[in-house]
Amino acid sequence: MQPQVIILISVVFLVLVSFIAWVCSRYKKCPSDKIMVIYGSIGKNKDGTNRSAKCIHGGAEFVVPVFQSYAYLDLTPISIQVDLKNALSRQNIRIDVPSRFTVGISTEPGVMQNAAERLLGLQLNEIQELSKDIIFGQLRLIIATMDIEEINTDRDKFLAAVSNNVETELKKIGLRLINVNVTDISDESGYITALGREAAAKAINDAKKSVAEQERYGSIGEANAQMEQRIKVAEADSIAIQGENESKMKIAMSEAALKEKEAEALKIATTAEKIQAAKALEESYAAEQAAEEARRSKEQATLEADIIVKAEARKREIELEAEAKAEEMRRLAKGEADAIYAKMEAEARGVEEILRKQAAGFAEIVKSAGGNPDAALKLLIADKLEELMKVQVDAIKNIKIDKVTVWDSGEGKDGKTSTANFISGMMKSVPPLDEVFAMSGMSLPSILGSKAEQSEPVAETTSEE
Repeated sequence: MQPQVIILISVVFLVLVSFIAWVCSRYKKCPSDKIMVIYGSIGKNKDGTNRSAKCIHGGAEFVVPVFQSYAYLDLTPISIQVDLKNALSRQNIRIDVPSRFTVGISTEPGVMQNAAERLLGLQLNEIQELSKDIIFGQLRLIIATMDIEEINTDRDKFLAAVSNNVETELKKIGLRLINVNVTDISDESGYITALGREAAAKAINDAKKSVAEQERYGSIGEANAQMEQRIKVAEADSIAIQGENESKMKIAMSEAALKEKEAEALKIATTAEKIQAAKALEESYAAEQAAEEARRSKEQATLEADIIVKAEARKREIELEAEAKAEEMRRLAKGEADAIYAKMEAEARGVEEILRKQAAGFAEIVKSAGGNPDAALKLLIADKLEELMKVQVDAIKNIKIDKVTVWDSGEGKDGKTSTANFISGMMKSVPPLDEVFAMSGMSLPSILGSKAEQSEPVAETTSEE
């Protein structure tokens, strides 16, 4: 690249950067304590007239070069000392009203436009003098419509009138009233001073009168208080004695009622204790009886299971154990599978041998019975008969009877005494042996006898010769 081209590019770049910087410098920001007024070619109002200025309070605005310019209005409050002298009141009495007003440029949209049009470019002292002239005129106008007594006593009304009138006029030049402070009002004729002396004398007289009345009220009140004190003390003593007597009566009645309630409570507690003891004893007897019934049922069920399904249960147990052990073998490692399988096979062979021996034993019993299975079953039952009788007797052996009292007259039906009938009835409550077999689905072997059929009673006949 040639040097001339490089220089040309550099110059163009510098010009472009300078232009951008210059344009950015025309973007103006407005401080919070100022109003930025942009004037020049602003535009037109709604009615078609040209706008004189554009006011901005806060924010920023781009100022078009050549066509627009800007300036600032300071929002700092302005203090104005206004010493109004010889102002004529409605009573034609001239008074002096020293006061201090604090004003500032308004930020209301319409009023701010007035400030841009009338105050832009003025110095602070010029704004103060302009404001002072407006305030003087409005103060004289307000004082001329009010009495001295009204101005001196009702300061709020006076200050409200001053604020309304003065602020209305100040808005016309773009200012707003911030504060009004009126000091002592005076007059050359001494009218205000005389009013003060009159008010002071009246206040002193009223105070003396009030003191005398209060002293009189105090003496009367003291006498009345002493009288009421004596009456109240006597009434209080009478009420106290009456209250003590009533309290003693209530205490006596309460103690009597307490003793009565204690006696009733003791009675109820004793009765409840006896009732609960009787219930507990009854429940204990019932529980013992239920326990005996359960034990007897359990022993009977155990006997039936032991005799009837013992072999089948043993066989099923062996099968379940074999299945469980086989499942466990499948979960072990492959190296242990062969050893466990051999062990289980040996156990199965042992169980098979036991069952084979039991089958051989049962076959020998059948063979000994001449090949008759019924006879073989009778031999097995005969072998267990002693245990069956023992269980039947044990069913009533442990029944607890604390005391049995029998009044036996010595006479009874069929030649039996009452005592004999009682013992016989108790033994008959035990289930017969044939009923035990019937509950298990079998019948009593004929070798042990059969159930006698009940025969009709035969009436004896006698013949008279």
